[in-house]
Amino acid sequence: MKVSIGGPLKLAFRPWVDGLENVPAEGPAILASNHLSFSDSFFLPAVLDRKVTFIAKAEYFTTPGIKGRMTAAFFKGVGQLPVDRSGARGAGEAAVKSAMGVLERGELFGIYPEGTRSPDGRLYRGKPGGLARVALATGAPVIPVAMIDTEKIQPPGKVMPKLMRPGIRIGKPLEFRRYQGMEHDRFVLRALTDEVMYEIMKLSGQEYVDIYATAAKRQIADAAKAEKEAEKAAKAALAQQEKDQQEKDQQQKAGQADKE
Repeated sequence: MKVSIGGPLKLAFRPWVDGLENVPAEGPAILASNHLSFSDSFFLPAVLDRKVTFIAKAEYFTTPGIKGRMTAAFFKGVGQLPVDRSGARGAGEAAVKSAMGVLERGELFGIYPEGTRSPDGRLYRGKPGGLARVALATGAPVIPVAMIDTEKIQPPGKVMPKLMRPGIRIGKPLEFRRYQGMEHDRFVLRALTDEVMYEIMKLSGQEYVDIYATAAKRQIADAAKAEKEAEKAAKAALAQQEKDQQEKDQQQKAGQADKE
């Protein structure tokens, strides 16, 4: 990816980077980033000398068709880890174990604590299950990362990307050894995750929303559905009104004709 995509990507978009020195030259570390765009998983590895292994949604590996097979081949080729986001506990456990394996090999592991892309550019509550458990189980430092303006490059529905400079801010590593051995305490998992999200918020300058992004997406979808249904009802009411008016006009004409 660094050769075939990373080079041209940096040449075309010229992403700026702040805090690159915070990523260790060797040894395990967790890169915890906000998630604005599909391209986040390309820009961040492109500016680093080291390989970054991300968790990727299982749909990238299982989508049928030629495009689906090409996508699956790409993600497998760059060593990304599929995770089932449907809520199955077994799948989540497998993802955590895979992430731990990456760190035990002394490599970089990338994760989006929000669990999905932000639907509106704001920063949402982090999910504690993956990030916190992996950090506590391995003792690896957590490096907060903020992707800047990547959602503006290719907004939903746009085929051609917009040539502009996205940014990447990399914060100082966070150590959580004080919580070692407490990976089963849900209050500790929540506290650790919230601390990381706070650092990401400071780096990104995003507005923070204390709900999960998945819930926000449902709210947005429900609102769009309600608006569509309201428009449909309004159109139906207008059509009925026009129909009633036509019938009234016809009755008036018929009455006038009888009088004549």
